[in-house]
Amino acid sequence: MRAQTAAAPENEPTSPTSPLAPYPPILPTESRSRAPEFYGFVAWASTYLLFVLYLLWAFLPDEYILALGVSWYPNREWSLLIPAYGMTLVLLTYVAYFALALAGTPSFSDMSTITDSKTHLPDAARGAPGAFAPYLAHARPDAIPEMYDIPLGLVNRVAFGPRPRSHPHRRSRSSSGSRSTS
Repeated sequence: MRAQTAAAPENEPTSPTSPLAPYPPILPTESRSRAPEFYGFVAWASTYLLFVLYLLWAFLPDEYILALGVSWYPNREWSLLIPAYGMTLVLLTYVAYFALALAGTPSFSDMSTITDSKTHLPDAARGAPGAFAPYLAHARPDAIPEMYDIPLGLVNRVAFGPRPRSHPHRRSRSSSGSRSTS
């Protein structure tokens, strides 16, 4: 039974006992179409042919083009306009994608900038008094916390400290009047 399941070392390309690949290499057993290679070559060759024709049309004098037997061809100004329009189209594509990204971005006052439909908050944190109690319950060293998203206000409080309170009797000097020094 073991002899049937074990493959012969010469049939395996590499193995721990024979880490080198065999020479000459083993040919693949499956055959695949070579059509993409031919299509790629035809596309490459036709691109170069069209580019050479474009250069001939753009730079040859009219007498040479007529001598080749071509009786009609577009005006020469298109040899400059086509690349210029192409570059303009490429640049406008970048501008259009940038504008679409800006249009799809919510404003800073929108709640979707800090939360989304996949937010997982504890039940007590949804507007009840003492909303952060579920987070504090998991602060014990032996606790295994559940998976919750931490509210942005709690993250800011931990990272930046408590919010400074403004005192009504403290006003800026610029609003109380200007002093003149002489």
